[in-house]
Amino acid sequence: MAGSEVRAPIFSGENYEFWRIKIVTIFKSFGLWKFVEKGIPVSAGKLKGKIEEAEGSSASEDDEQMMESYMKDAKALGIIQGAVTNQIFPRIVNAETVKEAWELLYKEFHGGDQVRSVKLQSLRRDFEYTRMKDDETLSNYLTRLNDLVNQMKTFRETLTNERMVQKVLISLTKAYEPVCLVIENTKDLTSVEFQEVIAILKSQEQRLDQQVIDSTKKAFSTLSVNSKIQNKGVP
Repeated sequence: MAGSEVRAPIFSGENYEFWRIKIVTIFKSFGLWKFVEKGIPVSAGKLKGKIEEAEGSSASEDDEQMMESYMKDAKALGIIQGAVTNQIFPRIVNAETVKEAWELLYKEFHGGDQVRSVKLQSLRRDFEYTRMKDDETLSNYLTRLNDLVNQMKTFRETLTNERMVQKVLISLTKAYEPVCLVIENTKDLTSVEFQEVIAILKSQEQRLDQQVIDSTKKAFSTLSVNSKIQNKGVP
């Protein structure tokens, strides 16, 4: 990682699962994840004492290894401290090791099985009732839908390709009904790839956009002609 800097995502109390996945990747990239997951060999207090003793005398090989472990643990703790807002920081202010800080956040925001079950049920309900809005572009709707799917994945909920295809086809606006009918009648919905369906829908979106542009040009052209006729009729 020399010569490069990884900016840790900031956790504000929301979307903990996304933050957790990102921060775990950062810890692993620095070789620090084992300190988060398993902690350091001895307590921070004892380790600090050994370091202070070692600083005043020639350190043994074991002492040097413990010093290195303590420094890496402190580095990992610093990453977590810098990756939370001032509102979240008081929760971990007294943690002396990264493992302790990690577990405090995990217990509060990850939640137990019952809490996770309630959250997942809420996401499932949102997924079922999500529909494309009349004034929404296809890309924006797909982004919104994908955000929901990704949140469900953090709870280990996996949606099949077929389920995603069906969801999109039944949740678009009326402008897409003709192309959706074509897809349903010409494609095997149990095997057609989700990305293939999206590509067809995006082509339809481009045609719809072009129709709007053509209609606008025609309206302006008609308005211009009418204006000229009226001007000619003025004495």
